[in-house]
Amino acid sequence: MLGKIVNYIIEKNVVKINFENGSTYVKIINDEIINFFIPNVSEERNSKAIDKLNYKETKFSVRFIGQLLTISTKSLVVKIYAGFNIDIYDKDGNALCEDYRLERDPFIRRKGDYELAESEGHDLSKKNKDTIYIAKKMEDDMHFYGLGEKTGHLDKKYYHYKNWNTDNPNPHGETFEQLYKSIPFFVNFRKDKSFGIFFDNTFETNFDFGKENSNYYYFSAAGGNTDYYFIYGPSVKNVIEGYTYLTGTTPLPQLWTLGYQQCRWSYSPELRVWEVAEEFRKRDIPCDTIYLDIDYMDEYRVFTWDNNKFPHPEKTIRELKEEGFKVVTIIDPGVKVDNNYSIYKEGIENNYFAKDKNGQVYENVVWPGKAVYPNFLSSDVQKWWSRNQKILTDSGVSGIWNDMNEPASFNGPLPDDIEFNEDDKVVYHKEAHNVYGQLMCKATYKGIKDATKKRPFVVTRACYAGIQKYSTCWTGDNQSTWEHLRMAVPMLMNMGISGVAFCGTDVGGFGFDCSKELLSRWVQVGAFTPLFRNHSSMGTRDQEPWAFDKMTEDINRKYIKLRYSLLPYLYDCMKICEDTGIPVMKPLILNYEADKETYEINDEFLFGDNILVSPVLEQGKDKKMVYLPNGDKWIDFWDNKEYDGGQYIIKDAPIDICPIFVKASSVIPSYEVQNYVGEKVIDTLKLNIYLSNDDNNFEYTHYVDDGKSFAYKYGEYSKYRIVVKGRDEVVIDVNKIVDGYCDQYEYIEIIINKDCTNIICDGENVKFKKVRDKVHFTVALKANQKIVIK
Repeated sequence: MLGKIVNYIIEKNVVKINFENGSTYVKIINDEIINFFIPNVSEERNSKAIDKLNYKETKFSVRFIGQLLTISTKSLVVKIYAGFNIDIYDKDGNALCEDYRLERDPFIRRKGDYELAESEGHDLSKKNKDTIYIAKKMEDDMHFYGLGEKTGHLDKKYYHYKNWNTDNPNPHGETFEQLYKSIPFFVNFRKDKSFGIFFDNTFETNFDFGKENSNYYYFSAAGGNTDYYFIYGPSVKNVIEGYTYLTGTTPLPQLWTLGYQQCRWSYSPELRVWEVAEEFRKRDIPCDTIYLDIDYMDEYRVFTWDNNKFPHPEKTIRELKEEGFKVVTIIDPGVKVDNNYSIYKEGIENNYFAKDKNGQVYENVVWPGKAVYPNFLSSDVQKWWSRNQKILTDSGVSGIWNDMNEPASFNGPLPDDIEFNEDDKVVYHKEAHNVYGQLMCKATYKGIKDATKKRPFVVTRACYAGIQKYSTCWTGDNQSTWEHLRMAVPMLMNMGISGVAFCGTDVGGFGFDCSKELLSRWVQVGAFTPLFRNHSSMGTRDQEPWAFDKMTEDINRKYIKLRYSLLPYLYDCMKICEDTGIPVMKPLILNYEADKETYEINDEFLFGDNILVSPVLEQGKDKKMVYLPNGDKWIDFWDNKEYDGGQYIIKDAPIDICPIFVKASSVIPSYEVQNYVGEKVIDTLKLNIYLSNDDNNFEYTHYVDDGKSFAYKYGEYSKYRIVVKGRDEVVIDVNKIVDGYCDQYEYIEIIINKDCTNIICDGENVKFKKVRDKVHFTVALKANQKIVIK
């Protein structure tokens, strides 16, 4: 449609290309990231994912010969032809991403009486709303990861997905093309040639990775501008770093948010909350957080309390805090229509709610009955919503759980033409829908930060790309089925690839009835997911750790305590994530791209760089085939046996054992187990040193700060570097390389997986003890510590 290239203009880092029938823009963000833009509907680019586009000073050249315009950076060569057809190569001329120039050729759907079939409930229409369609040439060796929360396998090759945030309570399976979140970003993996594409478009978008035709993959949208970023690797890690460079990384959370969390629809009234809290402490099961679902509110009016169920919320929350429990309350966007309700009255008086095409405040039905929807696109509404958070934080609430923010509705979906006012610009629902929950979370984050001066804890169901800056995510209303446990692992790995590192599922499943075996296996996964929350629905059986029998309770206790012991390791991983964008829970391919066996492994994952988890995900199984990636040796967490990488092994996995392997030549920091974060003064840093049978030459950096404030942003943190070298005689150096936080460590406890005959610490012999095939010894922590192990 654009026709031939006429000329081009360079304006700083932007190449404006004038065609016969319009103009396009190529923006060079840096040597590896290029933005392609066609102003289909407007010249304005108001991204809801990228707060501020940070350009790096980049040298590039432009050549225009015939009908070929070539833009070259240090890393990429971009060839642009008539019609804005684009081919991208690396600096050595290897093709990375080429436009598909042939006609679209979808597979044939056998026709019949669609109307009759749909009357039985089958959706066969497959209506196409696309106004933007971009197809790329597909190669056999391509693999596709990302798109956030989607069903199916880790590799999305031959799948089709839609981005349209949807609250669908039916059990989700591989046939579900859309769920609660829309993250239009994917990684195209080919060995040494990986790249990502971020399609920054908030309308309904579609991604097809060869399902329609294996000769091409495409992304499309139902409206808006053509606006996408090409992000070169060449490794998958590089791509993720590039994507989070654009959209932001996951900020370091408060330490308590990484502990165990308990939720149910609903813990109400107050007596029931105390019953649950007391059971945790009585049964010696750590827990930091209890959630209150919608029944804590006064007839589901947001920012209110039911004074019959919770007569003294401030007192209750204060007393729960004294026992170590933080309270997180749910908030939905739907505001009850009630002229005597202050939140509704303020919204009406200030014109804060979305309107229909006739200019009337739009009403639908959710939990409180008739409800209206805040216009979160307005900066005034965002400020108002932010201020409202203080109502709850002043009561002692520690975090906010944003739900039903797709936005969900009971009386039919919101029409496409519902109007939102974005600071005097009308934006219709068809454009605002996918970012509605995102903007709600942004306002919530700012409100909590302003009110508490601490790192906010926000949990959301719906979102768009870049949500990681404001909120953690859970994967919505899953079911207590083995299928959903299996699906959780690749779903969470793809969330991490998509920038959302702080994520988790409802452990045990939300809907249906959990079994004791299912809960036992699910808690073994949950212990290694960044967000570790057990949640279940009204009308289902109890699934707290003690809800079944002693064995199930013991298994829950075992893995919850394991999680608490690993908190310093997880916190280190979260700091790496803030700095680089690399997630905590990740597929094996992220660290082992050279190993083809890792490309499509759905049932195991890395927890940080040093721990591999291969959970049992099938009923009745007591053995697990585990793949140990090539390039490292691996040590069984339970029996210390060492294995070469690059092989499959069969691991015995009775109901209380989750196969866990630690990378040889690595350090895992740990703490003494607590009932909740802050219960004990942690004066000893435990360093679990996993020595290899070969020569050891490795290091680890441990990070520590106050675990709650933003003081670390201003230098109030410390770092320790642990360097390990040697074989028969191993030298361990522990050095404090950053000393900005007056931390509480007085001792270090070294735990070694090998037998030894002598330990010398700075010239002094140290006593040691053997505990379950591991050698333990504790020494006073000095500024620069040298330990020799023989």
